[in-house]
Amino acid sequence: VQLQASGGGLAQAGDSLTLSCAVSGRTLSTYAMGWFRQAPGKEREFVGRITSSGGMAYYATSVKGRFTISRDNGKNTVFLQMGSLRPEDTAVYYCAADAPPLTPIASMRRMIGYDYWGQGTLVTVSS
Repeated sequence: VQLQASGGGLAQAGDSLTLSCAVSGRTLSTYAMGWFRQAPGKEREFVGRITSSGGMAYYATSVKGRFTISRDNGKNTVFLQMGSLRPEDTAVYYCAADAPPLTPIASMRRMIGYDYWGQGTLVTVSS
């Protein structure tokens, strides 16, 4: 399974940006998908997760209400729509796939709960 994240770039505070994660090698519909980010000098942190069907999404408190995760299983692609961007959103963003048997929701924020990772895409938000 290969994940390719794209869509990062430079944005200003208050802007919106959408990241994409293209998945190849397996049918996406059986995987739960997560987004993580790593700011300079900090540990990688959970951003959000979407269930395999796309029926439910979960978010970190820091992005809830501003970010939205969606997926198009027919196109094997997951999206992270980021709105009202802040300088503290600056980070490398990673998508990750959780293969069956799926990680329990109680552990969804842990990196160990994901089996495959993309290479990351950099988002820089200026004030």
